[in-house]
Amino acid sequence: MGVLGLSLVGPIGAGGQTIPRDVRAVRTEHPPRLDGVIDESWTTGASITEFHQREPFEGRIATEKTVVRILYDRHYLYFGLECLDSKPEGIVASELRRDTDFTVDDYVSIMISPNNDARGGYIFTTNPLGTQFDALIADQGQINDPNWDGVWKSNARITPLGWSATIAIPFSTLNFKTSDDVTVGLNFRRFIRRKNEEDLWQSYLRIYGLERVSEGGRLTDLKEIGSGRLLLIKPYLLGGLVSNPVEGVRGLHTGGLDVKYGIRSNLVANLTVNTDFADADVDPLRVNITPFKSELPEKRPFFLENGGFFHFGTQESTQLFFSRQIGIDPNTGEQVPLDVGAKITGTLGDYDIGFLDARTRDSGLNPWANYIVARVKRKILSESYIGAIAIDKESGNPLDRFNRTAGVDANFILFKRLTLSGYYAKTFSYSPQQRGKDWAEGFIASYNSNLIQAQWRHSIIQPNFNPEVGFVDRTDLISNFYDFQISPRPKTGPVRELNFEAFYSRQPDTHGTLQTQEWQTTFRAIFHNGSYTDDDLFDNFIQRLTTPFNIFRNVFIPAGIYHFDRHQFTYGSDLSKRYSYGFFERFGTYYNGTLSESRIRGNYRPTAKISLAAVETWDRFRLGGQNYNVHIGSLNSSYSFNRFLTTSVLAQVNTIEKNPVSLNFRLRYTYRPDSDLFVIYNLGSQFNSIAAGNPVLLREQKLTVKFTYSFLR
Repeated sequence: MGVLGLSLVGPIGAGGQTIPRDVRAVRTEHPPRLDGVIDESWTTGASITEFHQREPFEGRIATEKTVVRILYDRHYLYFGLECLDSKPEGIVASELRRDTDFTVDDYVSIMISPNNDARGGYIFTTNPLGTQFDALIADQGQINDPNWDGVWKSNARITPLGWSATIAIPFSTLNFKTSDDVTVGLNFRRFIRRKNEEDLWQSYLRIYGLERVSEGGRLTDLKEIGSGRLLLIKPYLLGGLVSNPVEGVRGLHTGGLDVKYGIRSNLVANLTVNTDFADADVDPLRVNITPFKSELPEKRPFFLENGGFFHFGTQESTQLFFSRQIGIDPNTGEQVPLDVGAKITGTLGDYDIGFLDARTRDSGLNPWANYIVARVKRKILSESYIGAIAIDKESGNPLDRFNRTAGVDANFILFKRLTLSGYYAKTFSYSPQQRGKDWAEGFIASYNSNLIQAQWRHSIIQPNFNPEVGFVDRTDLISNFYDFQISPRPKTGPVRELNFEAFYSRQPDTHGTLQTQEWQTTFRAIFHNGSYTDDDLFDNFIQRLTTPFNIFRNVFIPAGIYHFDRHQFTYGSDLSKRYSYGFFERFGTYYNGTLSESRIRGNYRPTAKISLAAVETWDRFRLGGQNYNVHIGSLNSSYSFNRFLTTSVLAQVNTIEKNPVSLNFRLRYTYRPDSDLFVIYNLGSQFNSIAAGNPVLLREQKLTVKFTYSFLR
């Protein structure tokens, strides 16, 4: 058996013993079998057996035993994981599709920090079916990018004693250069779905978790590692048909190229040429019932991977870089062709850096544009940073030839629980009317412990602040937000945690005239089986509309000052069951009338191959003495022949649009690592608008066949 190397300092476990944080790597000349079975080929590996609960009982010994064995050779790290279980019939294993929601199953995760920099790394997760899920993390988990995809091998199987998994991770995926003596950050997590229990080797305090890299362990003495520098060349070919009211019917025939190159450990360059996003997920239909812009998640792989390195500002309302402004018309959702894009992201010494250059070509009402984004953060203290960002947009629009943004920010984590952060940013617009009063600043102070969570946010956004490559829902605004939560845990009974929250928000314009005010009280309960309730006892709004608000069709709310009150009740059932459900009801006054919002969700997973999810949203408006009913329904079904051949169908209907039905069919065959054949049919709009209100989206029919092939060194 392998030998555990003891560190000088480690966390204190149950019984007051110090838990070793270092494990010494064991080299093998004969790679172990990777069929999901832990046999004699693993017996020489270093072993880890001491896991502690993060949930439900912080620090206690795990209720089920987990054994991890580690080996390596010149090109791979090998992990053999035995997840023993006193009730193997209760193991939950239902997902065969890569990178979907792994939390519905039992699973194990491996965190590796190649630079051992106590700040970032990669997470590799598998369930009892061997399905793969992976992510990149940075800034101690403040950046968590589940859209990063690495090339690695996994297999798993359920046994009479529990379940086991075998994993092989190439050093090229970790982007190592040749080295003779390496130490990497390391940690492990196991989740037992039926118990809703989370166990970790290190960093098992509830305020930490697997993503808190600095609290993890280390794998030492990796010697004679071969060159693992990443080089991936991935061309694609695409064909198909598309039909829309603007261009009629036309054929599709194109190709392009993606390249990924590891400049050094944790520093990667990406190049994309004539990029196609046909295989990106479609946006779900929604009705925006506010007069503000919608902040929608990015879906396109090139912008998703390592996208967290460009984050600047507050996710809620002000972001200097918002990638959906590139290549998607913000009003119609129409795709704008991307000719070429390049980026460098990662770490260089004590610096996190991100550089992006992308060029889109003329398309309809969208002129050509070139975007450059440069981001840098300097690490200071153990978990803090200071940083800067610069953004330049050059455009073929004669009325808006350029737009530039610059900003500085800082984030300090003190005493592990107190976070202080702030930023200042300024824009430089082409139009003289948008110069002056064109800056923004913000400050956030937050405190987080097991029992108490508190936050204060303050920001000022001047009237001419105009980050065209970012996202700002409103300008000419001063915001103050105060939030306090207390989360006691009962010692007995079915409830794991109670949560009581109250917040107050006040937002006048820069002249002191109130625009929005809200205060809310909320009660939540999380049960041991994973079910929950989330209830707004009282939600009071004051809102000023300076112009009429067009909700949909010819329904307008006049300008004026409105006072309204809302209440909310939410419940979600135990996700470990084959059938789970949830419902949401919010009701009360709304501007000059009333609004009741209902949402019902049901999920059914009869086997690991079949998954069904249905959602119905029903909004009942009464405005100006008239009644309006808006329905949005969706059915998402998938069938997986195995881990490598999957299909899914998303059907959506609504009562707002002239053409109420949209459909997306997707077949994906992964015939070799990181190489796919896609067949996709889409009816409707792939991407939604981020504009205020509910503008009419571009509607089209599109059949696409896309073939990708990865050359990986």
